[in-house]
Amino acid sequence: MRKPFICGNWKMNTRGECGVALAKAVAAGIPAGSEVEVGVCPPACYLGGVGAAVAGSAVGLGAQNMLAEADGAFTGEINPAMLNDLGCRYVILGHSERRQFFGETNEGVSKKTDAALAAGLVPIVCVGETLEQREGNQTEAVVAEQIAGSLAGISAEQLPTVVIAYEPVWAIGTGKVASPEQAEAVHAHIRKLLSDKFGSEAAEKVRIQYGGSVKPGNAAELLGQPNIDGALVGGASLKAEDFLGIIAAA
Repeated sequence: MRKPFICGNWKMNTRGECGVALAKAVAAGIPAGSEVEVGVCPPACYLGGVGAAVAGSAVGLGAQNMLAEADGAFTGEINPAMLNDLGCRYVILGHSERRQFFGETNEGVSKKTDAALAAGLVPIVCVGETLEQREGNQTEAVVAEQIAGSLAGISAEQLPTVVIAYEPVWAIGTGKVASPEQAEAVHAHIRKLLSDKFGSEAAEKVRIQYGGSVKPGNAAELLGQPNIDGALVGGASLKAEDFLGIIAAA
């Protein structure tokens, strides 16, 4: 059985005190003995404070991005060693907003994935199609290209430590949600791609999250699908009650 993994992507939201309060509320709301893995990914400037707030709890700390380089002249960037120093367990890579607004490529995501694994971090590698691509029946081809390119450098032995997040771009922050059947179809396609490339044994161990306007009201049906192993949650992760409702549905 794959352990469900619910992770909150706070994006460019919160401030210091409210982020710490949110993190503490999430940590306090997870019932003892919960079998759901939980992470929160605050803005980089708040990693230290949020990390302290969740230390010793069931909530793991994650970053929203990183550079795949060692220390050096890279103004404004943060690298895997720094994330380790801050106590991070996870790092989101290749989010559609990074691809769309900052020109990130599959090749760049692949380098970051390799660097994250080398540093002992769990990469959450994001893939997903635009509305135009879905309407043009290109979803499977787009996702296949992203999977192949973003995981180009890893081995079958490393694959189970990677998390994939399928996030249809048209459903992120729009209120639109892929139906459970639509989401499951793409998740099953992703697992087959992984099986073809890395073997079925490794592919069956990989957790594939769904992301895109996940809320307490739709979480149970989405998370009940055979190949949906969790959620990468945006807006609903900014309210402890909503985020905990999604965790409870997993």
